[in-house]
Amino acid sequence: MSKTLVIGANGQIGRRFCQQAAAQGAPVRAMLRDTSQQAFFDELGVESVIGDLAGDMTDAFEGCDAVLFTAGSGASTGLDRTLMIDLNGAMRAVDEARKAGIRRFVMVSTLHVDPLAGPEKLQPYLVAKRAADAYLMSSELDWTVLRPGRLTDEPGRGRVALSQATAASGEISRDDVASVALAVLGHPAPAREYMLLAGDTPIAEAMSAS
Repeated sequence: MSKTLVIGANGQIGRRFCQQAAAQGAPVRAMLRDTSQQAFFDELGVESVIGDLAGDMTDAFEGCDAVLFTAGSGASTGLDRTLMIDLNGAMRAVDEARKAGIRRFVMVSTLHVDPLAGPEKLQPYLVAKRAADAYLMSSELDWTVLRPGRLTDEPGRGRVALSQATAASGEISRDDVASVALAVLGHPAPAREYMLLAGDTPIAEAMSAS
């Protein structure tokens, strides 16, 4: 079975993804910033490796067949961290995947990437995400970009909508985003973007029909 490197594994979607992958027996490697974060993944039986989006991370990619990028600097950080993580870190991850011969790359992005349409405090983040998405999509990798709506901590329903026309709301649970990422990584797919919102279509059905 192929092994997925999870960048941003200690984040809210990353942890959920690793829990679901472990439950399904899907091999993953969690990239963490420091050893203090390893206990959670050790308990799951998930392999972990220390790597830094703003520093050394080359070794983390060795032996993996796919990458899930779900890292983010967070809304409370400064512009410097936004540039280093959400923009430069994401671009470096694409480059490292290419150098390691990894073809499959799934990026968790955001539904709205027009900086001028977003709140002023989020505009640098949206600029970074837009540029990072474009960098991935212009690569020769087998990419998928996931564009979730407003994230919630509600339990996953296992059902989604891939368009606003069929959506129940502008939200989606982090559980369901993780489930979609796992489903996408489990099946080869043409390069494309997915809008992800709460809906009524089972995830497996939505992915197979798209």
